[in-house]
Amino acid sequence: MDGDEDINPFRTEDDVSPPIDESANSDSNAAGEEEEPETATQSAKTSLTISPMPTTNKPFPSPYKAAFPAAPKNEPCCTRDMWLHSGEDVEILIVDALKTSEGSSSSYIVYVIRTGNVEARRRYSEFESLRNSLVKLYPTLIIPPIPVKQSIGEYAVKQNKAKEDAAMIARRKRMLQVFLNRVAKHPILSNEHVFHRFLDRDVSWSEVLHSPPLSQLPKNSLKAPAHDPADSSYAAVYAAIPTPSAAQPLRRPDQRFLDSEAFTNKFQNHLSGTMEKITRRSMKRWSDYSHDNSELGAALNGFSLTETGALANAMEKTGQAVDATYMSTARLLQELEQTWYEPLQEYTQFASIIKKLLTYRHQKHLQYELTQELLDNKRESLEELERNESEAKRLDSALTGSLHVDTATAARRASSDAEAEARESSQEPEAEEEGESPFPSGSVTRATPPPAARKRAGGFGLLNTLSHSIQGIMDVDPEAARRNSISKTREQISQLEDALQASAQDLRYASQTIQADLDRFQRQKVADLRDMCLSLARTHREWCKQNMEAWQEAKTAVDQMEPHPNRPGSPVATRPPAPAA
Repeated sequence: MDGDEDINPFRTEDDVSPPIDESANSDSNAAGEEEEPETATQSAKTSLTISPMPTTNKPFPSPYKAAFPAAPKNEPCCTRDMWLHSGEDVEILIVDALKTSEGSSSSYIVYVIRTGNVEARRRYSEFESLRNSLVKLYPTLIIPPIPVKQSIGEYAVKQNKAKEDAAMIARRKRMLQVFLNRVAKHPILSNEHVFHRFLDRDVSWSEVLHSPPLSQLPKNSLKAPAHDPADSSYAAVYAAIPTPSAAQPLRRPDQRFLDSEAFTNKFQNHLSGTMEKITRRSMKRWSDYSHDNSELGAALNGFSLTETGALANAMEKTGQAVDATYMSTARLLQELEQTWYEPLQEYTQFASIIKKLLTYRHQKHLQYELTQELLDNKRESLEELERNESEAKRLDSALTGSLHVDTATAARRASSDAEAEARESSQEPEAEEEGESPFPSGSVTRATPPPAARKRAGGFGLLNTLSHSIQGIMDVDPEAARRNSISKTREQISQLEDALQASAQDLRYASQTIQADLDRFQRQKVADLRDMCLSLARTHREWCKQNMEAWQEAKTAVDQMEPHPNRPGSPVATRPPAPAA
């Protein structure tokens, strides 16, 4: 890697600003250049070439209205792909839910999925597995939710009948159908062959789970490329990237995603708090009202059997109007559940999904910052080691020069001593010839070195031997250890540079793709909330219309009865009293 100016995750291909040395100013880059133009992804599985996209500092909803572009395709990969992208307004239907025990010792429910003329059968656990697989394959996209599992409380109440509850199965059918159609209409997810194979009746889902790309997915999505987690060729690079905690704060956060997180929290709190609470209470009261009208209608119809004439007819028509109110209210409740309550639950799940998506992006940003920090620390360590190496070389050079001077001096001294000794030895025979020896013949001995000198020499030799043995045992070589540390540090720096490059690309890709999908989700949300409000208005209008017709018939029957005798102005009240007999 020649430099760090190419690894800024917030730069685009059209950025004409001069290169910036991130090694010297990495923090300012992470903060300042986040405001530069972003780009929308061309494909979630192809390459990192990204076209320019306008940037906004607002959370979703965002003023950016461009559609999420689908990956260019030369030809369909299978028949299901061909049907999905046939150009028609296709819709996936779940037409039935059947109880079966095929391939299992116990019974379970399978849902019949119809795509065109093809029907496939999948159980709930396979829907759940499909969604989990899409989450791992596309960690930067908003994967639609599926209906939640049966709660522990509901399961405890219904016990063995929980899996066969008709209302629960019908609700799952509707929401699983919504899930499949949301995936089919997504510009990226609709191209995924794993999804196509899920819709194919001739494909075993277990085989799909144990074959590529699902079998190549890592256990931790943070240890894989954001654009293609199934690509294992970068495993060694991502091994050097730390895995941060989601609770760890960022040094330089991106304000856009902080605003998106705050908006999502408010959105979720409003839906799961106020809206859901009021909707539950309202539906409970409608249910009680419907039940009361059912009992009242039965009572009025029974009472009409005890009367005759116009009164019996009026009572019967009134009872029928109350029955009509009961039935229209039951239909109203069903419509409210399908067109209002279930979408509210789905969007509450969407809010949780978006929060997890923002957490993933937060952790990718942390990986970039932590990798940059590790790289800076290693570079500082390398500089320190190189300074120590340079200082050691300088000292070694100085000591080597001093050793050369001491050796020459010692050589000269040895030469002088040898000459003096030679002169003394040549004069000793002359002295013996000139004078008599003071010692008797045969008793002349040569002088021997003092015993202390021999002991001292032997002591230093033992110490040197012991020191050499200890050094051999410890195998300590400061110079080799220092050079080994420099080599290892340089290798770690090279690995961290590659890791920083990968982390920067991941952060840039995740930021752009998540922002683009948030904009797509905002457009979807606006359209869905509009449809929900229109459905709510139509449902109440139809309820009022049906009740109005039933009560008009009841009013006609009541008008045929004689007026109340005690009401002023009635014919009976104004009739003169009969004469006394």
